[in-house]
Amino acid sequence: MSTYPENGSKDGPELGRAGQERLESTIAPPQLGSDSTVDPTVLTSFPIPGTEIVAAFNYGMSLWGRTAKLVCLLPTGERVNYFLKVTALGEVGKAMTVGEFESLKEMHATSPIFVPKPFAWGRYSITEPETHFLLAEFRNVGEQPPDPIKFTARLAELHRISKSPTGKFGFHTTTCHAFLTQITDCWEDSWSRLFQRQLLHMVTLDQERNGMWDEFKAVCDLTLEKVVPRLLEPLQSEGRSIKPCLIHGDLWDENTATDMDTGEPFVFDAGSMYAHNEYEIGNWRAPRHRLSNKSYIRNYKRNFPVSEPEEEWDARNLLYSLRYDLATFIHYPGSNLRQRYGIERSRPKHFS
Repeated sequence: MSTYPENGSKDGPELGRAGQERLESTIAPPQLGSDSTVDPTVLTSFPIPGTEIVAAFNYGMSLWGRTAKLVCLLPTGERVNYFLKVTALGEVGKAMTVGEFESLKEMHATSPIFVPKPFAWGRYSITEPETHFLLAEFRNVGEQPPDPIKFTARLAELHRISKSPTGKFGFHTTTCHAFLTQITDCWEDSWSRLFQRQLLHMVTLDQERNGMWDEFKAVCDLTLEKVVPRLLEPLQSEGRSIKPCLIHGDLWDENTATDMDTGEPFVFDAGSMYAHNEYEIGNWRAPRHRLSNKSYIRNYKRNFPVSEPEEEWDARNLLYSLRYDLATFIHYPGSNLRQRYGIERSRPKHFS
C-alpha cells in the first residue's frame, strides 16, 4: 500500500491517550452527537425488509471514518437500534470494511455474546469520495476495557472453541489492522511461517512510511531470519502442537467494552485470522494500553494455559508485540515511539 490516510493528528487515541506516560484513569463513554446523514443504499441492507430509519445520530468516534447509531422502526412497529460505520477511503476503505465484516461474522458465529452480529456491508451511491459502510448490531458501550476476569474468560473461550475450517493458520480473506492490510488470505501449516510473513509485511510498510533506518533494519532482518524460527518453530516440533485459534487481531482498550445493557464484555473493530492464541495478547505488552495491566494477562493465562515451551512465553510475547508496535509506527508517522521502542523492543536480547 503506497498511500496512507491521515487521522488528522499524530496523537490519535492509540498514541495520545494510550501513549501518555500516565494514562487517564478512565475512558469516557461515547456520546450521541448531532444528526448523521445516511445514504439510501443502507435502507436496502437491513436484515428485515421494510425497516425504516427514524433517527440517525453520530455515536462515538473512529480515526478513519465515522460511526452512528440508527434508531429504526420495523414493519411490526418494534423499534431496533443498529450500528453504522462509514469509511470514505476508496479501495483502502473497502478492504477495511470487508475485512471487518468477515472477521465479525466469523467471530459472532463462534461467540455471539462476545461479538456483535454484522448484517451487511456495501458501497454508498455517491462516487466521490468512494465510501463504504458496515451495518451491525448496536451495543451500548460502557466501561473500557472491561472487567479483566469476565473479559479474559470470554476471550479465552473464543480462542478455545473456535475451529479453523482447514485446520491451518490464516483466513479466507484479507483483513486489516486499521488501514493496513494483513497477510491473512492464505493457509499455512506452520505458524512460524505465517507470522514471519506477517512481520516482514509490516517491516516493509514501515520502511515505506517512515524511511530507512539502518540499525533498525538490521535488527528486523536478524529477528526475521533467526529469532522467529528459534522461538516459534519449537511450538510445533518434538511432539508439541498448537491449535489455530480465531483471534480478534487488534485488541486494545477502545476495541473492547462492557455492554451497558447486559454487563457482558464484548469486542469490535476486528481484523481476524486463525493464529497462535498468544499472538492476540502481544499488543497488551505496550504500556500505552490499559490492557497491559498484569491482571489481564494473569487472568487470561488462568483460562488458556501457556504453550510449550512454557519458559519462553515472555520471549514470544516480546516478539509478538513487535508486530503491533510496527503497525503503530506506521499509523502515526512522526511520533517518537519508533525511536523509543523500535530498537529496544525488537532487539533479540534473549539470544544475544
